[in-house]
Amino acid sequence: MRIGLSTASFFKKKLTEDALSFISAAGVPCCEVFLASFSEYRQSFAKQLAERKGNTEIVSVHTLNQQYEPELFNQVDRARKDSEIILSRVARATKTVGARYYTFHGPAMLRRVNYRFDYERIGKRVQELCEFVDKKSGHATALCYENVHWCYFSNPDFITRILPYAPSLKTCLDVKQAIQSGFSPEEYIKTMGERLTNVHLCDYNIDRTALPGQGTFDFERLFGILLENGYRGDAMIEVYSGDYDGYDELMTSYDYVNTCLTRALRAGV
Repeated sequence: MRIGLSTASFFKKKLTEDALSFISAAGVPCCEVFLASFSEYRQSFAKQLAERKGNTEIVSVHTLNQQYEPELFNQVDRARKDSEIILSRVARATKTVGARYYTFHGPAMLRRVNYRFDYERIGKRVQELCEFVDKKSGHATALCYENVHWCYFSNPDFITRILPYAPSLKTCLDVKQAIQSGFSPEEYIKTMGERLTNVHLCDYNIDRTALPGQGTFDFERLFGILLENGYRGDAMIEVYSGDYDGYDELMTSYDYVNTCLTRALRAGV
């Protein structure tokens, strides 16, 4: 397991390409690239990122997914196909930068709406999207469904219900989103099982997010649970830019998380 950084942690502070250059210069072994706008889905931009990554591996690509992901489930053909055009651009971009995973949020849930999910329909559609991303990326990238408290996948049961219909699906655990959903990360880890391929790290302090090491979350315990469950993927620090002031704070947090991982590895020997 390696500790990486997401360029999302620099949102509003650095442009995506500059954030990637910072991560690479800092010697961080892996990262997730957050594509923040339609212009960043273009091949020309993906090639720029590939040039900027240096020795840092871009493990996964994330997008400002509410721009198009909800419409991937639209039952109107035109709306759905238009969103697929955007997804195909993102899938090609993932291949260009060498990413193995596309981190996916899916549809959001509106407030005051009582959702009654057709898990079979959703699961089959997710499987179609897995195959779509796989094909459009040149069989280089897997779709990775992330738990998000304001989206369909807001509880562990959701993924359990759709997995029988989506055999190709991978998953991403987001620590802060699990806490905001009212479930422990451990509950998600158990339901994700061997499908878990990516982890987002963020600390929590009472009712707000924080840099790892500045909140109350036990990262050493989390890594221990992941290792016990056979997880051998990477874990990305993904915080909000308002969670810190200077980049030195972010890198201190990065060192802290690496220390937690080292302790967990030693404890598991």
